[in-house]
Amino acid sequence: MLDNASLLIGIAFSSASLMVALLIGWLNARQQSYLVHGAAGIGLVVLGLLVMGLRDGRYDLVVKLVPFSALLAGFTLIYSGSRLFRDTGASFYPPLVVGISTIALMAMPTLAGYSGVGTIMLNLGGGIIMFLCGREYWRGRGDMGLPMIANATLYTLVALSFFACAAVLLVEQRWVLDGPPSNWAEDANSILSLVGLTGIGAITLTLHHARAARRHRDEANTDSLTGVLNRRALFSRFRETDKVTGLAVVMFDLDHFKQINDRLGHAQGDLVLQKFAEVLRAQLRDTDIIARLGGEEFCVILPGLDVDAARLAAERVRLAFAALAIAIGDNDEIATVSAGLAIGGLEETFFSVLRRGDDALYMAKSAGRNQVHLAALRLVA
Repeated sequence: MLDNASLLIGIAFSSASLMVALLIGWLNARQQSYLVHGAAGIGLVVLGLLVMGLRDGRYDLVVKLVPFSALLAGFTLIYSGSRLFRDTGASFYPPLVVGISTIALMAMPTLAGYSGVGTIMLNLGGGIIMFLCGREYWRGRGDMGLPMIANATLYTLVALSFFACAAVLLVEQRWVLDGPPSNWAEDANSILSLVGLTGIGAITLTLHHARAARRHRDEANTDSLTGVLNRRALFSRFRETDKVTGLAVVMFDLDHFKQINDRLGHAQGDLVLQKFAEVLRAQLRDTDIIARLGGEEFCVILPGLDVDAARLAAERVRLAFAALAIAIGDNDEIATVSAGLAIGGLEETFFSVLRRGDDALYMAKSAGRNQVHLAALRLVA
């Protein structure tokens, strides 16, 4: 078996490798601040572990207070990184409070000469922070289930090993220490920390790359201006030759959009498109599919709705957009939208339904705009 100092140095080198990997990840994705928080936290952990592993028999105030403080500060930054991983808008205030509190509770008895009490507080503080890290991943398990649960489990196991270290010292009533504690709990904590940090690091980097791949995929399938699906995404879900019997398809086109751009400028035109996309999201169901085909033309897929329900949905969108009363110019004109609704006939292809929806949209435009026109039902294949 390796002695405790060798294990600490092993943990330090494992942590240093993880720190470098996180820094490389952050350099390639500067907006992912959780990576730099994690890397900085692990850097402090490495510092603390190296001081503890290379103390060469010394056990004075410096080799207790400095590494203990570095460890707790590092754990605090790792906790902050865990919060940011789950929620990019998470505040740093809660981790800061936890970090300052745990360092103060450790430092006060250590400075007063009660090194055993200080070590107990170190282990309790470390256990609490590790548990909080695990809690963040558990709360985020809906994002990427199994890896998030695995990280939560590993953090919890490491937390329990810290609590065990504190419990042994409490049971033995070792309020003052003349050397680093050596017992089964310390050995278990060192091994679990080594295995846990390695596993947590590998899983965290895997989650980071999986998120990046998903983000790139979403960006490739999303219209950058409105946030709805783009044409490519729509036709990856529904191929032109797919049979879509009974599927409701609505084609929307903003009325007089060229006038909006000419009179108000393209920036205002972009804003109108964004407002219309917001109306679509507000008036339609989460299960409905919204895509911008290009320019001012949008396509909406309404699965599970019959012709009457689909027409009501299209009318809701039309009325809600008109209710915004977006002025086009100085003659009291407001921005409106026309729509063409088609229902997939027997064995009808997606391309055919889109074409009939487009034809119905053209008829709505020709009939005066700001209305929903229903395509004739196709009853035969």
